[in-house]
Parts: sequence; structure tokens; C-alpha cells
Amino acid sequence: MSRTDLLELFAHRHLAAGRGAAAAYADPDLGEVSYQRLFDAAGAYAGQLRALGIARGERGLIVADDSVATAAAVLGLWWHRCVPIVVSPMLTDREIEHIAGDSAAAVIHLDAAGRKQAALDALFDGRPRIAGEGVRHGIASGAPAGDGRPEPPAPWDAADEALVEYTSGSTGMPKGVRHAAGAVEAVLDGFGRVVGLRPDDRVLTTPRLSFGYGLGCSLLFPLAAGARTILLRGAIDAQVVLAAVERHRPTVLCSVPRMYVRLLDAVGPERDGDVFGSIRLCVTAGERCPAELGARIRRRIGAGLINGLGSTEVLHIVTATPPDGGMDDSIGVPVPGVVATVRDERGAAVPDGEVGRLHIAGPTTSMGYIGRPEAGARTFRDGGVYTGDLARRAPDGSLSLLCRADDVLNLGGYKVAPGEIEAVAAGIEGVAECAVVGTVDAHGLEEAVLYVACAPGADHTAVRRSLVGALRTDLSPFKRPGRIEFLDRLPVTSTGKVARNRLRELALRP
Repeated sequence: MSRTDLLELFAHRHLAAGRGAAAAYADPDLGEVSYQRLFDAAGAYAGQLRALGIARGERGLIVADDSVATAAAVLGLWWHRCVPIVVSPMLTDREIEHIAGDSAAAVIHLDAAGRKQAALDALFDGRPRIAGEGVRHGIASGAPAGDGRPEPPAPWDAADEALVEYTSGSTGMPKGVRHAAGAVEAVLDGFGRVVGLRPDDRVLTTPRLSFGYGLGCSLLFPLAAGARTILLRGAIDAQVVLAAVERHRPTVLCSVPRMYVRLLDAVGPERDGDVFGSIRLCVTAGERCPAELGARIRRRIGAGLINGLGSTEVLHIVTATPPDGGMDDSIGVPVPGVVATVRDERGAAVPDGEVGRLHIAGPTTSMGYIGRPEAGARTFRDGGVYTGDLARRAPDGSLSLLCRADDVLNLGGYKVAPGEIEAVAAGIEGVAECAVVGTVDAHGLEEAVLYVACAPGADHTAVRRSLVGALRTDLSPFKRPGRIEFLDRLPVTSTGKVARNRLRELALRP
């Protein structure tokens, strides 16, 4: 059985190469933290686990905002051959309690702010716990937190469970997705090769470590490359990100389409070079990025843009566009090691140009869900994963994403993908973000509702007029939404995706 050494991949080899003094993280509380200090903190964390009597192979739940202490907890669990589960403290107490029980976590790492920390301490009173603040203090002082002493880190069997990620829970309680140690290593040879980070890169990522996209871009890829990661703590908006950009001068920016819209709206075009001049590469994922927005990001920021698609069930991004453009109407082609096919309901591949379900096979495919055999049987089939997306493959091998399979609308007997309506709306000047959901009208018939958030300063009346005109011109009558509703901002899940379930609830109200 093949073996993989996770500590070697993400820390130890940089020390062996004499780069221990290089900065691994720029932390909002601790400043720059070197690879040597990160490695020492991981070892101290493993020592705490041993002192608490946590057996190897157990799972550890990390309820924490982004910080170097969170990264040290992930690496420390791996050092002790335990399985990290990073979740956001923004989840409800009920969701966090569900995850702790569902995963049978043997130890809880807590690092929240104010009342949330007090609530979590009470929730897990009597359980083995580690405080993120104590880990942070140990890193700052250079002294281990606690008196535990770790054993040397041992290699993992590639087939061992090494990471659990929980889905966002937008359609129910979150599901635990199990990943093998070999998949954690394989993702470096997949999207890791596409993004191509270098030791001199400074990486700023807006999605959190509790989101698979954020874990990859703030921990896996930069640590493997020996790069520096800029962490953000607390509430994140465009002004917080711009302040970090101007202070730290990142070379790589990883975010979601809606944040790019807000960043570009907050910066006048005349300041683009001054603000974004250090950035050589942008990455976007997490939701659909319209072609017009992709072109705008490249033009305004003056950098390459990789648009990717991934899911929790395949660990990270599995299809990606080239950074220099050319596939802006698509989600690109499979990353190295991945096979992506479009299939019908029977599991057979459909011809190019036809719509079907996106199926992903490759070394980062999940081991399955925790305690969800029926859901697992629906998702993990035919040698891979059905992502739940409807897609179309072009003759050049590029893939176009239409929508989630369960988001397809039935309007008067016609099947309509929300993305078709959203693509028209997103191209209207003054539209910052938009989403389409299905509801029922007064007659009990399904109708489409278009939700729109306008850019700052935009005239809602003018935007509505432009929307109505464009929808009439660019869409067949049966594809046009029955209603257009304006919100200040679209609701999002804890991972930053549009919370369509909340929009559906809004749509049901008079």
C-alpha cells in the first residue's frame, strides 16, 4: 500500500531545504509566522492531543475563524494521525452540535469571538477541548501550548481517511464528506499544477478554511509551494479585502465572482494599476462566473483569471479554464488526473452538445459520506461522483455549466435552466448580482423569480427597465421570469454561495 507524509508535503521539506525562516502566514493577530514556527506549533498541537489521550485515527472538530492557529490545528491533527474537520463558527449551534455528533469527534478545537465562544464552551462542556487562543499564544511566545510532547510524525497509508469536509447544508443538515490521505496529495498534482504557485507568491483568499475552496487556496497549495498566505479574520467585505490588497500586495487572489464584482465596483478604473498592480493571477470558483465578468476582471485587474468548478465530494477544483482566456463561456477542461463526462440518466455518456449530468472521476474522489448510505449511493456511482450539475461538453473538450439538476424549472412544460436567465440579467449595467429561483404563482403554476442586487449608486428604475428590455429581446417568451425582485444583497450560505433555499422562501411570500 502506498504511503504519504502530509507533514513532509506541507512543512517539513521547507525546513530541510533551509527555508524555515520564510514566512508561511501573515496573520492578522500575530503578523508574519515562519515555516519553522508553524512546524513547531503543529508538533506542540500533536503533543496536546497525546496528552489528552486522543488516539490516532480519531476525528478532531475545528470550529474556528481563519488564523494561523487554525492551520496549526490541521497540521497538528495530521501529525498525530488524526482527521481534521474545519467548520465555520458562523454556523448555528444546532448545526455545529449536529456535526460534532455526526462525525463522532473525539476532540473539539474552539476559536470564536465573544458570545459565540462562550456559547460553544457551554455546548461542549466536559468534552476534550483545545482553545485556539492558547495555540495562538504558544505561537506568539515560541513556547508550546501545554506540556505534551509529540512523537515524530508518521506517514499515512494513502487509503486512510485524513480529512472530513462538511457540505454547506443549503438543502438540509450538512453531510460529512470523507477524503483519503492520497487524495490530499493528489490534489497538488491536479489543480495544484494548474494554479502553479511559486515560493515568492503571496496568496490572498476570501473563502474561509472551513470551505473546501478556501482550505485548498489558504493551506494546501501555498504550503506545498512554500508560498506565503495572507489570512483575513472576522467579517469580510470589499473594503476589508482592498485594505489587505494594499497592505500585503498579494500576487495571487482567490475569490468568488460576487466578491470580484464588489471589489471592482469599489475601485475607480483610474486606480486599478495602483490597487491591483501586484496581482499576477486571479482564481474564481464557488459559483458561476459569467463570461462578461471574467473579461472585466482580466481587463481591470490586469491579470490572468482561472475559472474553476469543484465540489466538496471531489475535494477541490476539478475543471478549470486557462488563465489567459479563450474558454470564458465555460468552466474549462478537466485538471490533470481528472476525467469529466456528461451522462444521461442511465449513466451513459451523451454526445457533445447535449445536456446531461456532470460526472467526475479521479484520485480526489471522496471515500463517501459519513452515515448517509442512501445519499452516497446516489452520488458515488459509475466509478466517480455525480456532482449534481447539468452540463454540456463542446467538441474542444470544454464544459459549460447550466445549473444544478434540482434547480431546473418547468415553465409551461418547458425545461429552463436558471443560468440562462441569469446570464442575460448579469450583463445589464447596474446589476451587481442576480439569481433565479422557482416558485408557484397564484394559480399554483411554477414561475421563475429573478432576484437582483444593484451596484452602489445604480438607479433601480433604470435597471428594471433595462432588464425587462433585455429579457424580452434575448429570451424566448417561455423562459422569461414572471417576477423581478430587488434586494440590497442576495443571501449567502456560510461558504459564500447564493442561498437559493432562502430566496425560494422569499419568493413564496406575497
